[in-house]
Amino acid sequence: MAALLLIAALMAASYTSSEAAQPKASFEDNFSIMWSEDHFKTSEDGQIWYLSLDKDTGCGFQTKQKYRFGWFSMKLKLVGGDSAGVVTAYYMCTENGAGPTRDELDFEFLGNRTGEPYLIQTNIYKNGIGNREMRHMLWFDPTEDYHTYSILWNNQQIVFFVDKVPVRVHKNNGEPNNFFPNEKPMYLFSSIWNADDWATRGGLEKTDWKKAPFVSSYKDFSVEACQWKDPFPPCVSTTTENWWDQYAAWHLSDEQKMDFAWVQRNLVIYDYCRDTERFPALPVECSLSPWD
Repeated sequence: MAALLLIAALMAASYTSSEAAQPKASFEDNFSIMWSEDHFKTSEDGQIWYLSLDKDTGCGFQTKQKYRFGWFSMKLKLVGGDSAGVVTAYYMCTENGAGPTRDELDFEFLGNRTGEPYLIQTNIYKNGIGNREMRHMLWFDPTEDYHTYSILWNNQQIVFFVDKVPVRVHKNNGEPNNFFPNEKPMYLFSSIWNADDWATRGGLEKTDWKKAPFVSSYKDFSVEACQWKDPFPPCVSTTTENWWDQYAAWHLSDEQKMDFAWVQRNLVIYDYCRDTERFPALPVECSLSPWD
């Protein structure tokens, strides 16, 4: 395992991809608090944001703008120590709430008992239908320092990145379908909440409220995307004017393929596309190759 951690760290450090060079912005420039403002704090300079969970409530925020296609990135440091039952969510969604027709792209960080590894769960919804879960181990302790979690979204593919290493690829087939969200603009959200009915060992491990408050922290939000503007948004059609919507972003690069192959071999805990007991007939998107 130590060798795997070293290899992954070298991969993340050597990977060179363009990253937004934008001036620092305060929380208020980009986000609004969704609930429990008293559970939200910032650093003195406004550049680090803290969400806390206690037995009464959690907290969440969302972008003021919605987007259709682009690159979305944030640095997170997760709850340390005994965080069983706690979920930190970082996701994109078409609405504030679990509406029946929503589209959604999820990063969920599932808490643990002290000494056990964090798991990340990703999921993709289109028109309210998800059930496309994947779970991965991480090659580092996400509670010790900030790490970058990113989503690349264009009309060809959706890629989830951890420290610029692709961990999940979801391809489109170029036809109308029920598995690739590409029609509705989305906001970006993050929240911390109690999910001890399922999050840790299927709900066997419950939240220890004596350890509260549980705090996750955020910084360096970066977005390079098409901002949705009514009534005539520029995001209706693919224009290829931006790097995230050009040919090179429609496929993994050779270097990314090497990183992705390493992740597939070593870090995947669960993949719905391999769960033939749950899906005797695998969903159609499972036949699309992430390597194309």
